[in-house]
Amino acid sequence: MQVVILAGGIGSRLSPWTKSVPKPLLPMLDRTLLEQVIYTIPNKLIDEVIVAGGYKVDMIKSYFDSIECDFEVNIVDEKEPLGTGGALGNCKDSVSGTFACFNGDIISSLDVGKLLDLHNKNGGIGSLGLWEVEDPTRFGIVGLDNYGKITEFKEKPQPDEVFSNLINAGSYIFEDDIFDFMPQGRHSLERDVFPQLTDTRMLNGMKFDGYFIDAGTRESWCDAVSKCVDESRFTAGDRVTNSWYSSTKNPALDSSIISSMISSGVEVVKSSITHSTVLENSKIGESSRISGSLIGRNSIIGENSHLTNVIVGHDSVIPPGTTITDITWENQ
Repeated sequence: MQVVILAGGIGSRLSPWTKSVPKPLLPMLDRTLLEQVIYTIPNKLIDEVIVAGGYKVDMIKSYFDSIECDFEVNIVDEKEPLGTGGALGNCKDSVSGTFACFNGDIISSLDVGKLLDLHNKNGGIGSLGLWEVEDPTRFGIVGLDNYGKITEFKEKPQPDEVFSNLINAGSYIFEDDIFDFMPQGRHSLERDVFPQLTDTRMLNGMKFDGYFIDAGTRESWCDAVSKCVDESRFTAGDRVTNSWYSSTKNPALDSSIISSMISSGVEVVKSSITHSTVLENSKIGESSRISGSLIGRNSIIGENSHLTNVIVGHDSVIPPGTTITDITWENQ
C-alpha cells in the first residue's frame, strides 16, 4: 500500500536546526526522522511513500533520489499551509485504495500490520492508532466500543469535556473514500473530518502499548533518540551502554556519555553529555557539561561550558566558560 507522511510544517520548534534542513531529513541515529517514522511498517507492505511537504521539498526529493530504497518516494508540494486535512486532501490525485497516513514526527511502537488487520475486519473508511495518557486535554480524544469502533471524537477537550484517556496517535489506515468527506482548501482532519465519520461509525480504533513520542520539540527529540537507541532502531553505528555512536571508534573515552547520540567526526574532551544529540564534526571542549541539548553540526563548544536544554545551530561557536539554559543559540 501507499504511505502518506504529513510533513508540511517548517519545524519551528526545532529551529535553528530546521533553518537549513527540513525536519523530515534531520538525522536520528543512522536514519532521517522520516525514515524513523515509517520504521515499524514492514517494507513488504509499502509500495510508495508520498511526502506531503511544503518546506524545502527539493531537499527531501534529492535525498531520497540519492539513496537506495525498497520503495518509491514522491513529493506532493504544499504551496501554502493547508492543515492536516488539507495536506492529505492535496494528495488525492496521488493516492488510491487502502493507504497508511502518519504525522511526520511520530516515533512509536504501533504495529501497523495489526491496525491493518482491524481495518480489514471492521471495514469503514479509517482506522486510528490510539495511545492512553493521563491528561488528554492537549490531544484529540476517542471513545471506543467493544468492537473497536470509534463512537466519539473530540479535539483538545476542556477538562470537563474529557470522556476518555485514549488519544489519537497520528497514525492511520484510510480508504480513499475519505477524500469525499473533506472540504476544499485548508482544514483539519481532527476537527473537520473525524467527528463526522464517528457519527456513522465509519472509524475504527486500536489501542497499542510500548511507546509514543511526538519528536517535534527539543525535549521530545531527546526522548525519541533515547527510545530509538533502547529499541535498536538502527543498522549502522554502535550502541555503547545506552548511547549511540555513528562510528565504532568511541570518540569520548575519558568522558561520560549517557542516553545520547554522537554523530561522526565528533570530539569530546573529558566532558559529560546527557540526554543530548551532537551532530557531525562538532567539538566539545574539556570539562563541559551538556544536558538535554541539541548541538548542530560543525559546532565548537568551548571548554568549561555548561549547556542545559539548549538548541545550538549548525556551525556555531560557543565561547569557553559559557553557561546557558533554555535558549537557542546560533551565530549571526
